[in-house]
Amino acid sequence: MEKFYDRINELEALAQIEKQSEKTACFTVLTGRRRIGKTQLLKHFINGKKSAYLFTSRSAEKSLCEQWQKNLEESIGLKIFGKVDKLSDLFEQIMTHSQTNHFTLVIDEFQDIEYINKAFFSQMQNVWDSQKANSKINLIVCGSIYSLMTKIFKDEKEPLFGRSTHNIHLKPFTPSVVKTILRDFNPKYKAEDLLCLYMLSGGVAKYIFLLMNAGATTKAKMIGSVCNMASPFLADGRDILISEIGKDYGIYFSILQAISRGLTTQSEIDSVIQKNTGAYLQNLQKVFGITDQIRPLLSKSESRNTRWQIVDEYMLFYFRFIYSHQDLIELGNYDMLKELILRDYESFTGKTLERYFTAKLKEEGKITKIGGWWDRKSMNEIDIITINDLEKSCDIYEVKRQTKNINLSKVQSKADAFMQNLNGYTQKVSGLSMDDM
Repeated sequence: MEKFYDRINELEALAQIEKQSEKTACFTVLTGRRRIGKTQLLKHFINGKKSAYLFTSRSAEKSLCEQWQKNLEESIGLKIFGKVDKLSDLFEQIMTHSQTNHFTLVIDEFQDIEYINKAFFSQMQNVWDSQKANSKINLIVCGSIYSLMTKIFKDEKEPLFGRSTHNIHLKPFTPSVVKTILRDFNPKYKAEDLLCLYMLSGGVAKYIFLLMNAGATTKAKMIGSVCNMASPFLADGRDILISEIGKDYGIYFSILQAISRGLTTQSEIDSVIQKNTGAYLQNLQKVFGITDQIRPLLSKSESRNTRWQIVDEYMLFYFRFIYSHQDLIELGNYDMLKELILRDYESFTGKTLERYFTAKLKEEGKITKIGGWWDRKSMNEIDIITINDLEKSCDIYEVKRQTKNINLSKVQSKADAFMQNLNGYTQKVSGLSMDDM
């Protein structure tokens, strides 16, 4: 059995919710991008507890009811006499059972009920509202299509809006956990191996274990594993995004490709796409959760000095190297794909290293703000700044792959320009390189 890593905070939160549900019904919504480890977390949590795990397969409602009915009887002893053909009737029986029995119920891929019976969400709302007061159920639903899960629970027009009592958004593993996993599989790993693993996974559990279980624990083996006919890394980006965006993905993919190549302002993106991409960029951020709009640290929220970034490391890698070279993949020329990745690897991972250290500094805490900074003309730019408002201190970092390339005197002049925004704060200028990973 695969070792279970981390998720300490999430397990603590789930345990507290479970305890609360012994007295009053709880309805938890767990979200997170595909491959992040939602199912593994929930199965680990319910192991040994009185619980039922129900998977939503895209089958006919009648056959899904039969499958769920069987699971419920085997796992929590819920006996339903006669056959139930409707999910709403089955859910009503579950809620009735929970009035005299405390248990945890997990419904996975919950958003797929939309394809089975759209009316179920309204029916579920009616049953929940009428029975929750006397129920002791710990209901947890999770789904991997972020846009649909967000719509179901956060759109005011939807019947289940406001019904969840708790919301957990599962994030990628932190740098320290990624490092622990790599060390377990390769005790003699080098910083380059760790950086490459972070570039390909960004801490997403499935990608890490696909590589580790394949024995790809060094940079060379990881790139080799990706550039392979059977590699899931070659198609996963496209498959995940089409499940989110749908058939009209062409312009979205072109935008993501432009961002991956370093075109980060809307004007730069518009010039490549040759149309106003404002609405598309907003959808990528707010509906699909793939991009983020960033501003220089401490700038005003209305500032137009903004840049767009892809927030998912694997997706950034996918659009920079895989989507951009589909012709090579179709030709089966994996060796040339590997050569192209290795050719641009060092320049590409310079920014990966910045994001790694940003995540590492967030994880280590003791900060109230973190971000990068650049002036309007992008003449002065600082990689990472952390601020501690309690101690009135500010740490300014230059990030380079190699320590010898860090020039702190140049950073100091940029720091002086930034510190005009922070009167009365102490400042410290430092360098971070692969030696500090």
